[in-house]
Amino acid sequence: MGKIVYTCPYVPAEWVAAHGLVPSRVMVRTAGTSPAVGPKEGVCPYVRGFVDEVMSRNDVSGIVMTTVCDQMRRAFDIVVGRSKLPAFLMNVPNTWRSVAAQRLYVDELRRLSRFLVGLGGSAVSNGELAKVMLDYDTARSSLLAKRELMSGRQFAEMVAAFNMDGPGAVSANVAGCSAAPRGVPLAAVGGPMMAEDLDMFDVIEESGGRIVLDATESGERGICQRFDRRSIGDDPVTELAEAYFGGIQDASRRPNSGLYQWLKQHFEERGVRGVVLHRYVWCDMWHAELARLREWTDLPVLDVGVTGDCEADKHRAANQIGAFLEMLQ
Repeated sequence: MGKIVYTCPYVPAEWVAAHGLVPSRVMVRTAGTSPAVGPKEGVCPYVRGFVDEVMSRNDVSGIVMTTVCDQMRRAFDIVVGRSKLPAFLMNVPNTWRSVAAQRLYVDELRRLSRFLVGLGGSAVSNGELAKVMLDYDTARSSLLAKRELMSGRQFAEMVAAFNMDGPGAVSANVAGCSAAPRGVPLAAVGGPMMAEDLDMFDVIEESGGRIVLDATESGERGICQRFDRRSIGDDPVTELAEAYFGGIQDASRRPNSGLYQWLKQHFEERGVRGVVLHRYVWCDMWHAELARLREWTDLPVLDVGVTGDCEADKHRAANQIGAFLEMLQ
């Protein structure tokens, strides 16, 4: 079966799988260095890494990108111009609280369907989609149920494995979880994280902290809400759209009040005492969110800016995190 790679959480894996193709939401490994993207200055290292990754893969049938991130949207033109792989740009509305916006999202799913069929996928049926949705929902529930037994890094890696390889990755690995480390309860907030950035979770634990909420795009915040199983059989497409487009909260949304409602609920439930904002220095969206986050919460907020220079980022973050946790202890 053909593999479809993407990175945005608003692309439903179930939709791709129901077409008989293999969805793989990649976690970018390292910041990219491809000259195709141009100078490093001003370009998000995650976007550079994604372009490098998809253009170097030989096991991929197609690429799906979205309009959620301005830099990723511009990178789509680079991918189309430099890669022989078929690529699809999915329009995800920033405004989200209207019937028209959700209808547009469903229309984009239908357009994506035609792209997938053109790559050899089968026409999707409600019965097959409902079956796939139930499989994914069960796996996600199992993963989240084990969250408290994992370290921050273990949970992030488990989410990444599920995103890349589907429900089978959860059943194969979740049984080995035993007990999470103790420490000052913290929340990690921000956009997507590269694999090399997960070292930050290790540093937090070594400094006396513990991530009890991974509210990055790569973590729990990037997981769709649970399906209403009574609705799946009647209208699986609408339920899928509600769980993804209506259920995943992000700084890109207008208004993005849903993001703060989501954070407030989880901060209170998990006794969060401090917030670590992980962002890429050329990401205007999360840079702007830093000020609002500090105004909105009474909790201390640590800004960890990442440039894509792995070693320098690690040393700088270690010093920042050590001082931050010393203040909280």
